Amino acid sequence: MKSIALALAIASAPAAAHVPPAEIAPAIYTDPPHDAAHPAAMEVLHIPSGGVRINGVAYIAAGAGLHPTLVLMHGLPGNEKNLDLAQAVRRAGWTVVTFNYRGSWGSPGRFSFAGNLDDAEAVLSYLREPANAAKLGIDTRRIVVAGHSMGGWVAAMTAEHDPALAGAILISAANMGGMGLSREQETAMMADNMETLAGVTAETMAEEVLAHPEFDWTRDSARLARAPLLVLTSDDGLAPGADALAAKAAAVPGSRVAKVHASTDHGWSGARIRLAQEVIKWLEQLGAEGRRK
Repeated sequence: MKSIALALAIASAPAAAHVPPAEIAPAIYTDPPHDAAHPAAMEVLHIPSGGVRINGVAYIAAGAGLHPTLVLMHGLPGNEKNLDLAQAVRRAGWTVVTFNYRGSWGSPGRFSFAGNLDDAEAVLSYLREPANAAKLGIDTRRIVVAGHSMGGWVAAMTAEHDPALAGAILISAANMGGMGLSREQETAMMADNMETLAGVTAETMAEEVLAHPEFDWTRDSARLARAPLLVLTSDDGLAPGADALAAKAAAVPGSRVAKVHASTDHGWSGARIRLAQEVIKWLEQLGAEGRRK
């Protein structure tokens, strides 16, 4: 959400740190060997949620058997969908599922923040349904949620209430219920982030956020410690909120919280390789931990 930084009057820092070539994950720049029997594929999804079917896409990893899966959620309104990240993660052996919330980017229904949380839950239920999991080759024991900006809020809130998840990744996440903005600031921010959203106005969006204190992700933050957490922040003014959330989770004994900060903007415009590197490296470590258990 480009206007969050404007609302908070925070300027971006210079340039992002470069990733040394020797440390770049091969999946960022190399296609996996072709598997004629089990090639990489793309599947269009229509996922039941709130009485409609929202749009989704599964980027299915190559190879036989079940694959760990990353559910990648976009922000508000979702101009940056991070599909380059989705493709890189697929090359690393993970199936990636993306979707559009109700009332956004062609998904039917009316957009709402509460609906976003319900949609995320509906997507996970859909992927865990045995027939769908078998069709898409999903290992339901290894599902990680990830989200950018508002999607990071959706990912955090979802992970707090879903103990079966294998982990969560927050990318320049925005705490929709805890930014401390006035009604005027909230309305102005919403007005600048409404492309493609259906059934709402800037005023109704601001009113929904202000009327739901339970949207503050800090309320159940300790629950994030149940699974590994990766918090990626940037120079967009949102890092303090994400850092505070990570600190609360890290304070829980036995928690596994990793934090990375990059000197780039809210959309990681100058650090796309860095973003993919950090995510893939963390997912590989997560997979190694799973294999040791």
